[in-house]
Amino acid sequence: MRGVRRDHGAHGGVGPVKVIVEADGGSRGNPGPAGYGAVVFDAATREVLVERAEGIGVATNNVAEYGGLIAGLRAAAQLGADDVRVRMDSKLVVEQMAGRWKVKHPSLQPLALEAQRIAREFGRIGYEWIPRAQNSHADRLANEAMDAQAGKAPRAERPAAPETPRWTGATGTPTRFLLLRHGQTELSVERRYSGRGDVALTPLGERQAKAAGQRIAVTAGVSAETPIVSSPLGRARQTAAAVAEATGGDVTVHDGLTETDFGAWERLTFAEAAERDADLHARWLADHTLPAPDGESFDQVHRRVRRVRDALIAEHGAGTVIVVSHVTPIKSLLRMGLDAGPSLLYRLHLDLASLSVVEFYPDGQASVRLVNDTSHL
Repeated sequence: MRGVRRDHGAHGGVGPVKVIVEADGGSRGNPGPAGYGAVVFDAATREVLVERAEGIGVATNNVAEYGGLIAGLRAAAQLGADDVRVRMDSKLVVEQMAGRWKVKHPSLQPLALEAQRIAREFGRIGYEWIPRAQNSHADRLANEAMDAQAGKAPRAERPAAPETPRWTGATGTPTRFLLLRHGQTELSVERRYSGRGDVALTPLGERQAKAAGQRIAVTAGVSAETPIVSSPLGRARQTAAAVAEATGGDVTVHDGLTETDFGAWERLTFAEAAERDADLHARWLADHTLPAPDGESFDQVHRRVRRVRDALIAEHGAGTVIVVSHVTPIKSLLRMGLDAGPSLLYRLHLDLASLSVVEFYPDGQASVRLVNDTSHL
């Protein structure tokens, strides 16, 4: 139920407009396919004035609950409300919005700031925690949004039991990730470990980035509105800039897309690292949970990239996102798409400026469409 709204008439009468906003959100997997619901009532009559519901892709319960709150506050503002009473069964959201708890999680901070910005438009606002049973209207809307996102019929329209087993493949509209590895650098020419070190593209790398940008610009579903998200490292940002030039889009940077921190092995060749730490290097190659000295393990990279993926799906929903990054983060996203184990990291090759495509569906399924394509080079 993306973008669904029901307005049940403008609030009538003279004087302050007093409303009650009830909101909820849910995630089937936490994180998993998520959605929110919000309803605005006339405070005096309990007449339903507005309903809002939307599926938001893969997200956590808390992200979905904040989504419901923001949708409800926006609806109240559009009604011209002066006095707003917010009722939710999320203790976390209520306490944070009331200012009694700090908003610590990075994914919730921008949502809390947006909710606070809208709240300042009202003359008066209050927050109240209510038991889940008293929030059934918003809960129903949230579940209907998740059902619609997954391609299911509304609950009242579903048969009690299917007569035959149903196909369980991916349903709904996916979030499509175009995964682009950065172009050539001096360290990649010399086959040295290149993690957090900031190195520029070579002239060939610049040409590779331009060619990749031109390829992406003519890809179906890509326009100037398509988000381009880059690692903060220079080689990725240069490549992303070439994509933006070709598409007319804008680049945002996400720290979670940076390459593995190779620690003490940064700028060493494979042979030099093996000579420096023979036993550790051999064990590191066989153990994805083992970090490089003063660095990061592949397991740690996988977890932070998963958080990035979930945040991008929650932010952009169905549609296309261009991700410009490095070998390990891109392999991690492909690994998620294939539901594969860590051995994929060692068995999959990705060329410089190569393009891969993976889609993540709202029902939790995924599909890898392309891997290591360099036909544009």
